[in-house]
Amino acid sequence: MTTAPAIGRPLDRVDGRAIVTGSAHFSAEMPILGMTYACLVGSRIASGRVTGIDATDAQAEEGVLAVLTHENLPRIAEQPPLIPSLAGTAAPGQTFFPMQDDIVHYAGQHIAVVVADTWERAQHAASLLRVSYEETPPVTTLEQGRAQAFEPDSIFGGWMPGRFQRGDVEAGLAEADVRVEATFTYAANNHNPIEPSNTTAEWDGDELVLYDATQGVNATQITVARQLGIPLSKVRVISHYVGGSFGSKAMIHSHAALAAMAAREVGRPVKLVLTREQMFTSVGHREEQEQHLVVGATRDGRLTGIRHHKLSPTSHFDDWAEPSIGVSSEIYACPNFEGVYRIFRANTMTPTFMRAPGEASGMLALECAMDELAHTLGMDPIELRLRNYADVSPSSGLPWSSNGLRECYRRGAARFGWEKRDPRPGVRREGNWLIGTGMAGAGFPVALPGNPQRARARLYSDGTAVVQAATPGFGTGVATVMTQVAADALGMPVERCRFEYGDTDLPNIAAAVGSEGSGMISAAVHSAATALRNQFISRCVADANSPLYGADPVDVVVRDGVMTAGTASDSYTDLLQRNFQPDAEASGVWDPPGGDAEFAMLTFGAQFAEVAVDRDLGVVRVRRMTGAFAPGRVLNPKTARSQLMGGMLWGLSQALLEANYTHPRTGRWANTSLGEYLVAVNADAPDVDVELIEVEDDVVNPLGVKGVGEIGQVGAAAAIANAVHHATGHRVRKIPITIEDLL
Repeated sequence: MTTAPAIGRPLDRVDGRAIVTGSAHFSAEMPILGMTYACLVGSRIASGRVTGIDATDAQAEEGVLAVLTHENLPRIAEQPPLIPSLAGTAAPGQTFFPMQDDIVHYAGQHIAVVVADTWERAQHAASLLRVSYEETPPVTTLEQGRAQAFEPDSIFGGWMPGRFQRGDVEAGLAEADVRVEATFTYAANNHNPIEPSNTTAEWDGDELVLYDATQGVNATQITVARQLGIPLSKVRVISHYVGGSFGSKAMIHSHAALAAMAAREVGRPVKLVLTREQMFTSVGHREEQEQHLVVGATRDGRLTGIRHHKLSPTSHFDDWAEPSIGVSSEIYACPNFEGVYRIFRANTMTPTFMRAPGEASGMLALECAMDELAHTLGMDPIELRLRNYADVSPSSGLPWSSNGLRECYRRGAARFGWEKRDPRPGVRREGNWLIGTGMAGAGFPVALPGNPQRARARLYSDGTAVVQAATPGFGTGVATVMTQVAADALGMPVERCRFEYGDTDLPNIAAAVGSEGSGMISAAVHSAATALRNQFISRCVADANSPLYGADPVDVVVRDGVMTAGTASDSYTDLLQRNFQPDAEASGVWDPPGGDAEFAMLTFGAQFAEVAVDRDLGVVRVRRMTGAFAPGRVLNPKTARSQLMGGMLWGLSQALLEANYTHPRTGRWANTSLGEYLVAVNADAPDVDVELIEVEDDVVNPLGVKGVGEIGQVGAAAAIANAVHHATGHRVRKIPITIEDLL
């Protein structure tokens, strides 16, 4: 009897028990002898300089081991350039490292590190520091910076141009019968995973071990090695379990190197954990932004031109803007498009990735404008989108590696019951509630890592196998899914395979960002496990003592660890045991395709939402959400649905709750705790229905996996905003939509 293929089965998380019982050790929980604790101190001003730090009282406190400031902290050896972590290189969160001089660029900027033998003593001593400042007026808001805005040559660490266009957008808009012009404003969003960012640093002579909460152990290793000026071989980074990230731990912020510097200073291990308040000022954010769209179409709904401009603040040191315009230029067959980013220097740290970086905001604006266009034309919103369906990439003319968008519209609409919808706004009521439904398209680019991805597979003579790769596990179920991939490639039961991960001593994997994790890790794991399987087959057919001796390797199939050709068979264990060999191993490398592209790559989806709006109070309740997505091959439907559901609920949070603002005079964030920064909780969560539509893709990677980490959020907020308009007849172009907007 043979087992069914593991890929495609909704297996439970293999690490679930360890996580819920507490036996899983997160980075801040490592039991290290002689541990000390670091507390970061942030600037109280947003612009100016530190004129003095009196540490006398802090240093006199019992248990205090060090107070590090710009006056005594060693200078870093190098600040690497800002390159997104998907490149497989150093990935600093910004090209600024704190405490190198007395200049203050933003509120919360680290100006001191206090180390003590307990966290409580470190925190108390930090409160005793007397800091004096010379303050200058900050610039943080859109209105303060608008006049200083400029068009950058590139954004996103230089990976994307500041402007791109096709056709003649002026001519396209001029020939339009109908135009929709709208400006959308977005509050800033902050990262709040359940586990704050943290690093525990321990030196053994000149060798450094970091236990870091990160999306990429190799990214941390390379970044910190370059910042400290030490050989890469002297830095080991371990990160087995990460309590959520969503982009906050994709780039490597300064606390990792600061923990290492503090540990070297005191000669003992140092644990540095950001407080919840410091998460608002230390790991980047989704920037406040304004997006202006002009969409033109003929009377029959054919798009003639789209102009999409974005304004947002960036830091003093980096030209960063999340790429909100990318997918809006690709998802519809519009011959004329113009996208322009404008940024201004502000007293803020460099913004960073946040789930669906760019697409969550950019597609919201476009999909709300498309809904408004459909309403103006008297056309069903799905029909409008189908009339502008892009058979090929509108920008490059290249065919899609795979698509599935039509099926997402069709099956999503059927599951949601879209055909029963009365298109007239404000007509459906249930008591005091106004009921509305809305939909939106979704797209997310398929990113490929910039370097080869590696894994290692080892099979033991007792019939068990271990596959290894350096990637951390940050809540997506990577250990489960990669065990499934390894089992199928080896031809073994999944119960006899194990995936080891989260350590730079293992084969390198780039940071799992931009939905590329499942694709690149599975490609490396599949390559390694396949190489090991082929090694066993080659040995068997060449082994005179094997029943498979002389067989053609292409005729050999493997099931349950048994190699078979015709009626003859030999097992992995028998081969090893008769050769007195305890194990065998093989390495695998996946080199992502590069050079001239032959295909365009996007993941597609469709989102649907039903809302109820209290006509007197303006309260919005999302009743149900449906999402249909085409992410290529689905490795594990249970973990995939979990990821997609999480993204959809974050879209709800983006649409109705999450907002932060800086005070125009002080430049400080108004909300720096979960008591004030609102996020969706269980009471906000509606029924969420997820449809997975598998499409074959033999371009993106060996298993045809596109990934689901980001696409679930794209379009969710737009569907909700469109449903609010359908319920009330009132179009809100501010995110989040609040009670005040509807009264």
